Amino acid sequence: MDMKGYSVSLTTYHTNNPFFAPSKHTTTTKQQQPTTTTHSLLLHLLLLLLLVPSVHSNNNHIATNNNNTFTPFLRLKRIREHLSKINKPPLKTIQSPDGDLIDCVLSHQQPAFDHPTLKGQKPLDPPERPKGYGQNNESFFFHQLWTHSGTQSCPQGTIPIRRTTEQDILRSSSIRRFGRKPRPVRRDSTASGHEHAVVFVNGEEYYGAKASINVWAPAVTDQYEFSLSQIWVIGGSFDNNLNTIEAGWQVSPELYGDNYPRFFTYWTTDAYQTTGCYNLLCSGFVQTNNRIAIGAAINPRSDYNGRQFDIGVMVWKDPKHGHWWLEFGGGLLVGYWPAMLFSHLRSHANMVQFGGEIVNSRSRGYHTGTQMGSGHFAEEGFRKAAYFRNLQVVDWDNNLLPLSNIHLLADHSNCYDIREGTNHVWGTYFYYGGPGRNVRCP
Repeated sequence: MDMKGYSVSLTTYHTNNPFFAPSKHTTTTKQQQPTTTTHSLLLHLLLLLLLVPSVHSNNNHIATNNNNTFTPFLRLKRIREHLSKINKPPLKTIQSPDGDLIDCVLSHQQPAFDHPTLKGQKPLDPPERPKGYGQNNESFFFHQLWTHSGTQSCPQGTIPIRRTTEQDILRSSSIRRFGRKPRPVRRDSTASGHEHAVVFVNGEEYYGAKASINVWAPAVTDQYEFSLSQIWVIGGSFDNNLNTIEAGWQVSPELYGDNYPRFFTYWTTDAYQTTGCYNLLCSGFVQTNNRIAIGAAINPRSDYNGRQFDIGVMVWKDPKHGHWWLEFGGGLLVGYWPAMLFSHLRSHANMVQFGGEIVNSRSRGYHTGTQMGSGHFAEEGFRKAAYFRNLQVVDWDNNLLPLSNIHLLADHSNCYDIREGTNHVWGTYFYYGGPGRNVRCP
C-alpha cells in the first residue's frame, strides 16, 4: 500500500472550490433576528401547494378532507408547530457560507431536555476516556463551514444547532417521519433498499468503537436516497428491538437540501420505527460542545487522486454513569446519549460495525447511480477509493483494543465492495465503496 501520500487531518481550507469559497456572515442576538425571505417563500409555497395535488397517498401524509383534497394550510400550520418544538430561541445566530443558519442555544434549553426523563437536568461533566486513547490519534483544529475557518463559534454555555426550516420538512414524506431513516433497515438488505459495504465484529460484549473515516462527497442521484459512512454500535437483534448508536458523515438531499458531506448522528431503540432521529431533531442526544454543529457541512473533503482527509470518530460507554459519549475530530467531546434511552444498549453492545450505506430506491426502474464512499471500488486503493483506518473497539475495562474475528459484508458487491487489511501505520483498515449502477450492477 502506497503510504507516501498519507492522508492528513482536516486543516486545509480549499479556497479554489466554490463549495469552500468564503462569504459574508452575519450574527444576530436574540432580540435581532436575521433578515430572511421567509414570507416570500411561503407565498410561493402556498400557491404551489394549492395548485399541485399531493403526490403521495399513504397514511403518513398529514391532512386530507372528506373528498381527499389536499389542505396545504393545515400542513403548514403543523409544520410550524413542529418547528417551534425543535428550533429553540437562540442567543446568537451565525450565517454559514453554505446557507445554513446556526443558532447558539442555551445548553439547558436544547431539545434533549424536552424528554420527560431528562427535563430539568443539565449536561454532565466530561467522562474518563478509554485506556490507550491517543495511540494512532492525530490532534488538529477542525473546521466546519459555519465556523468561517475557526473565526466563529457559539458563546460558552450555549451549543450550535443547525436551524430546521419549512423547506427541510416539506422535502420529507411526512412530519412524523422527518429526521428519521427510511424503514425497514436490516443488515441483510436484499429486500429493504438499503445496501452496505461494512466490516463488523460480534460475539463479545462491546463498550465502544473508534476509527478515522475518509471524507468524500459522493453523488446522490435521487432526493429520497442518501450515502453515508459511519460507525454503528448495536445492541439486540435485527428485528423490532434493535438498538443502535450511529455517527459519521452523510450526503442526504432530503434531509439537508444539498449534496454536501455533513457530520451526523443517529439513534434508535426499536429498529427505526418510532424512536430516535438524526442529530438533534428529537429529544435524546445531549450536546456539550459549543464548537461542533451536528448536521453541519464538513470542510474539506478528499479529491480523487489528490489530497485525502479523514475525521476521527469515537463512541464509548462512560464506566461511571453508563452514558454513551461521542468524540469527533482530534479530541472534541460532542456530547452523549443517556443510557436510559436504550434497552439493550443500557448495558453493552453485542455488535460493532464500520462502513458505508446507501439507499437504492430504484425510482427509475433500475439500480440507483448513488455512489458510496468516493464512488470507486475498493480495488483502486489509496487516493481513489474511500477508506476507514485504525479500527478499534472498547472492552469491559474501558480499554481500546484492535479488532479480532473480523467479518466483511458487501450485500451488493457488483455495485459496492470492500477489502480489508492491516499494517503498522493504519492498524486494521479497509477500502470500500463503488459507483452503484454499472454494467455489472443493472
